Amino acid sequence: MCHHLILKALVLRIIYICAMACIGHSSMAFGNLPVLSKVDSLPMLGDTLDLKGVEVYNLPVEKYASGQSLIRVTERDLERFQGQAFTEFLQKQTGLFLRQHGPGMLASLTMRGTSAGHNAVFWNGLPINSPSLGQTDFSILPVGGFDQAEILLGAGGALFGTDAIGGSVHLHTKLKYNQGFQAQVQSNIGSFGLWNQSVQVGHSVEKFSSRTQVYRNFSRNDFPFRNLSKIGTPVERHEHGQVLQYGLVQDLAWRPTDKSQLSTSLWYNSSDREIIPLIGSNTEDQQQDWNLRWVMDYFYFGSKNTWNFKGGIVSDELVFNVSSVNKTRQYFLSGDLEWDMWPGVQAKTGVRQTFIFGELSAYNASENRSELYHSSNFSLKENLQFSLNLRQLIYDGNFAPFTPSLGGEWTFFASEEQQIGIKSMLARSFKVPTLNDRFWVPGGNPDLLSEDSYSAELGIVQQWKRGNFSLDQSLTYFQMWVENWIIWLPRGSFWSPENIRNVNNTGIEYNLNSQLKWRGYNLGLSGNYAFNSAINQTNIDGNDRSSGKQLPYTPVHKAQGQIDVSKGSTSVFVNHQWVGQRFIATDNIASLDPYRLWDMGLRYQFPEGFFLKGQAGVQINNVLDTEYQILRLRTMPGRNYQLNITITL
Repeated sequence: MCHHLILKALVLRIIYICAMACIGHSSMAFGNLPVLSKVDSLPMLGDTLDLKGVEVYNLPVEKYASGQSLIRVTERDLERFQGQAFTEFLQKQTGLFLRQHGPGMLASLTMRGTSAGHNAVFWNGLPINSPSLGQTDFSILPVGGFDQAEILLGAGGALFGTDAIGGSVHLHTKLKYNQGFQAQVQSNIGSFGLWNQSVQVGHSVEKFSSRTQVYRNFSRNDFPFRNLSKIGTPVERHEHGQVLQYGLVQDLAWRPTDKSQLSTSLWYNSSDREIIPLIGSNTEDQQQDWNLRWVMDYFYFGSKNTWNFKGGIVSDELVFNVSSVNKTRQYFLSGDLEWDMWPGVQAKTGVRQTFIFGELSAYNASENRSELYHSSNFSLKENLQFSLNLRQLIYDGNFAPFTPSLGGEWTFFASEEQQIGIKSMLARSFKVPTLNDRFWVPGGNPDLLSEDSYSAELGIVQQWKRGNFSLDQSLTYFQMWVENWIIWLPRGSFWSPENIRNVNNTGIEYNLNSQLKWRGYNLGLSGNYAFNSAINQTNIDGNDRSSGKQLPYTPVHKAQGQIDVSKGSTSVFVNHQWVGQRFIATDNIASLDPYRLWDMGLRYQFPEGFFLKGQAGVQINNVLDTEYQILRLRTMPGRNYQLNITITL
């Protein structure tokens, strides 16, 4: 039953690489788009159907997420960000905002005005948020560790479990069968000592696929900045900011029979960073991170059902200034059954068990989590569908909030040229207290409640195509209420967390993607705008003045736009992002100025018959040499350059 194994795909070259020297878009998709099968070519030879390039099966994350907004990041979108952290793509290509401490430094994501710990992050279906911190540092997620991504905006607790209050990020590596031997070399060189290299080698046949990638990323980060702490604000260069990162990704997939598939992926990543000091500070902090992630999936495809069993390990070690050593390990086991309940109705029921161990400088702790979940997808009419999701998590005998969600999509107008639809979702979500929240010595609070949220959203989506012009756009309005928000407060000689704060989030998201073919040119215009009002509802004490104020470092406005022009083997782009005012503290008295950045670049695909197969590109970041700060007194680079080359063997 080959058709059970065929997945809808994005063409994935199987292999990357790199080497060289050194000098001193996401498309938006909404709704339950089917992603179950894809074939590169279907040549008919008599009665024989020749299937080529079948992708390794994986359940699309949006299948049970009707009504939820989705940012789909393809392999092509990531091409010019190879060797860089995923931070750079999210900051420059989406309406999402990251609190970035400097290039290559700590970067935490905020979605729909929530905190860094309110976003669940997955790699090949494996949760990778730190159980001690409750979040992911996006600066140590290099683009080379995955091939594509999906970002679901809005509450996802019923689908994915804890942390997904603001949304969830899903990173994937992709393999194909029947590709033979392939290899790629890639190198990026650029300003401030940038030198990134990667090598990919892979081989696949009808029932087996393998790929190995190694990468090394380096930057001196010795960019100039104005030292605001000195008289005359002289221009100086950073002498402490070097970043060295290297890693290995290994993917394997095997189809023992037409009804089964076994796949496994391993990702080892190491980062050594000199922490760029605040302006006016002479600190020379150092941080090392070691991350090991391993996952294995087994699928069995019955005539009307699919079984999936998953196991995985996430091991993280963080060493700060040699003396502070923090280690966490997570072990995952899960199993679920997806089946056709009746025509037009699919369901999935499963369980997940998580074992967590923490060995930190301040404490040792362990935790067990058990989850039971169920999802149903109803497609009773071609133009109407909705999803119902339910989840219950228990951690160390404590019940997290029972979490349901209900979402739907209705295409109320359809013609040959245009489709217009609405989407909506109601959801509850949650975040269990982190290990640090409960066990830190001194100050941990074992009696903390889970953070609890309720959200609602309503959107309209238009798809229009006439001749050589196409337009996709959407507008979404959302509201979110987060209760029992955990904050750390001074308690005498130490700090301790409490369920004190309530926050109301309201926002609007607009997304646009248009394409025009004209006289041999392909013209593209994409853009997005995000309005996020994240208002604190609670004063901590009589002296607090934060009630009714915007949360710190949460811009109310962010906009991004890009123009692409291509003809033949050459393409150019101009990208613009604008970030509004950010308040520094909860009282909203002091703030950072808005800023806008321009980037531009050119890419050239080597023509057939050229002695090399691949592509090369050059880009200029921060073209206008804008001086800006994302966080107060955290410096960011001015104008800088980058040269990329990819060679396919």
